[in-house]
Amino acid sequence: MTDAAFIAGTSMTRFGKRPDASVKTLCAEAVMAALTDAGAAVADIEAVWFSNTRQPMLEGQNTVRGQIALRPLGLTGIPVTNVENACASGSTALLSALHWIRAGAGDIALVVGVEKMVFPDRPERVAAAFAGGTDIHDRAGVVGYIRAMGGEDPGPDRSLFMDLYAAQARAHMARHGTTQADFAWIASKNHTAAAHNPDAQYRTPMTVDQVLADKTVVFPFTRAMCAPVSDGAAAAVVCSAAGLARLSAQTRAVRVRGCALLSASRRSPDDLENHIGRRAANRAYDQAGLGPDDVDVVEVHDATSYAELQQIENLGLAEPGSVGARLRQGDFALGGRTPVNASGGLVAKGHPVGATGLAQIHELSLQLRGEAGPRQVEGARIAVAENGGGFLGVEEAATVVTILERAA
Repeated sequence: MTDAAFIAGTSMTRFGKRPDASVKTLCAEAVMAALTDAGAAVADIEAVWFSNTRQPMLEGQNTVRGQIALRPLGLTGIPVTNVENACASGSTALLSALHWIRAGAGDIALVVGVEKMVFPDRPERVAAAFAGGTDIHDRAGVVGYIRAMGGEDPGPDRSLFMDLYAAQARAHMARHGTTQADFAWIASKNHTAAAHNPDAQYRTPMTVDQVLADKTVVFPFTRAMCAPVSDGAAAAVVCSAAGLARLSAQTRAVRVRGCALLSASRRSPDDLENHIGRRAANRAYDQAGLGPDDVDVVEVHDATSYAELQQIENLGLAEPGSVGARLRQGDFALGGRTPVNASGGLVAKGHPVGATGLAQIHELSLQLRGEAGPRQVEGARIAVAENGGGFLGVEEAATVVTILERAA
């Protein structure tokens, strides 16, 4: 990625259960805040990428979601591309905008992700929406994988993904001696960090014992180890060097050093060297000319606390099987060697699917600009985001790894 591309401004709304909000109002809140952060106006935006996954299934609005949500803001008459790529939709939209910038098609683009997921009156649709992130024509294969890892058919009344993650967690426990307490350490770290994030869904610190004592979802996970269902939006203004020069907030921009998107492979469950997260990380590191030792702050897709442990390994931040000990040393907490999910992560910050990847970019931009307040990682210069989504075979169906650098 040799041509310079920058993130000039970012935003996220408060994540959580927001019954009075809609896709349109959440979109407006995030877009206007990102434009303000970038020192940009609506008229500066030359193209938009719009990330959303749930509106067709939960509200019946499909095909032109972005055009409809953006129209009240005056973002009309320009290219609008709708992006859906499971939980990796937001970061996939960002990558698409980066390609557009680097191709010389324009200089200033907007990327926005928004999700309205909390519908207490239609739980069966919400569950079906999550199940749609797997191969619905091979449910027997999906359930077979869960059973092979010591689980049971989860049935239609809960998210299939918690059982899939639990199956992977149990395999890791068998392979490396990982314990339920290791996952509790991750969850406790993130819930405690989220107390400093005013936009997080949950802001109550939790001890390891409190995490372990929470309601069981599926072994080895308690509720505090699992991302909640959330409403919310996030946005970013992406620029070339020429576009950045036109904006008033140019001195606060963050440079994109690498961004890699991959899909699932046909690997065996034991071939972790070729896990999608590791392959995507290696490709992004190669683009950036950097490695794990260069990284100062990280956001990973902890849909469950096991997923964070797995991605810490995939990003090369710890040897497989060593994360538990490193957690107890404080290496991945605020003030530690490489803080992970200082935002609170998905388990505490929330997980409005289409917005999640851009919320990670927002957090890391704040960190690199030194604007993260009480959760600031001192001296942060290089940041990495890992955003995965869906499930196919034995891993995520899509994963994006993005590397950012403090520009000034």
